[in-house]
Amino acid sequence: MFAFSDRIKTLQPSAIREILKFTSYPDVISFAGGNPAPEAFPVDKIKAIMNEIMDKDPITALQYSVSEGYTPLRDWIKGDLNKKGIFNWSRDDLIITAGAQQCMEMTAKVLCNEGETIICEEPSFIGSLNSFRSYNSKLVGVPMDDEGIDPEKLEQALKDNPRTAFIYLIPNFQNPTGRTMSFERRKQVLALAYKYKTHIIEDNPYGDLRFSGDDVPAIRTMDTEGRVIYAGTFSKTVAPGLRVGYMCAEKSIIAKATCALQVSTVHTSILSQMIVHRFVTEYDFNEHLEGLRKIYGHKCDLMLTNLKLKMPQSIKFTEPDGGLFIWGTLPDGDMDYFVKKAIDRKVAIVTGKAFLVDERKPTLSFRLNYSTPTDAQIESGVDTLADVAKSIYKA
Repeated sequence: MFAFSDRIKTLQPSAIREILKFTSYPDVISFAGGNPAPEAFPVDKIKAIMNEIMDKDPITALQYSVSEGYTPLRDWIKGDLNKKGIFNWSRDDLIITAGAQQCMEMTAKVLCNEGETIICEEPSFIGSLNSFRSYNSKLVGVPMDDEGIDPEKLEQALKDNPRTAFIYLIPNFQNPTGRTMSFERRKQVLALAYKYKTHIIEDNPYGDLRFSGDDVPAIRTMDTEGRVIYAGTFSKTVAPGLRVGYMCAEKSIIAKATCALQVSTVHTSILSQMIVHRFVTEYDFNEHLEGLRKIYGHKCDLMLTNLKLKMPQSIKFTEPDGGLFIWGTLPDGDMDYFVKKAIDRKVAIVTGKAFLVDERKPTLSFRLNYSTPTDAQIESGVDTLADVAKSIYKA
């Protein structure tokens, strides 16, 4: 038996990644992942960009570079965020990361001492939760309602945990629930961060994928104290395999994040950054985003329509305005049994326990993904889920 570090020995594999091993079988319909739709990838354009880079500027793409990231891409992102009121040229800076996931890991490394508290929405994204666990932080989950994290319970958590390093939030089309935090709730949460002198990570991987309703201003647009760290990514809008994300924060935080990056990956792939930069500048990025919104709006509507028509009415589902996920909640019973029965019928869904701070807590919820399956798979998969549900619950 090998002796592992205290930091890593209690970490468990991602429940979603484990389920995805099962979904590799060709006869399995997967509602379990969070991958972009296969038809959403701009393959031909990326291929042309890669060929152009290798023909005209191969050394820049293949050589070491600065840790902060490829300067033309950083400048483009800063300008884009500035238009949205998220980036302040005099106060802020930005670093390119290997996807938004690295932003969470670096923020924990930079701001959280061992044993300090990180407050999260509950449920929340399992990848971020595991990042925080890897630093031996104390995770505290705060329940949500349809407007986002509960402000009264958030304040109580802040009172109970005076050594809170930061609050972790996914305000837009939250993973796993698909909910969007209201503007009023965002103001309340920021006011609490000010009152208790803590930070907020505003994780926004899905914000550009709104297919219904009006945009809600980012929490960071209201931040006058530099307490909000904003994380973005091109994983859902260009390609996750490129692993290009970014962190926007007050300059001193980015300076420390740069030090953290230098002792891990040194810098994010420059080739990937160059591909993303050329894609957003040489093609119509807004037109590309509109295409993605049509794809996901259609898939979400198709899944929700089928769920409403076929599933027992006692099972409730969120109705997202964007993103990739729907959150289902059973009226009672054994959620693990429901998930197992679905998997036995070759439809993969994710147990809600995977998204809890304490996975031992009971839950009646589960997550569905509509971005990856085809239309036919959505209809067939919901048929199977309905058969399973009707064998347990009355219509």
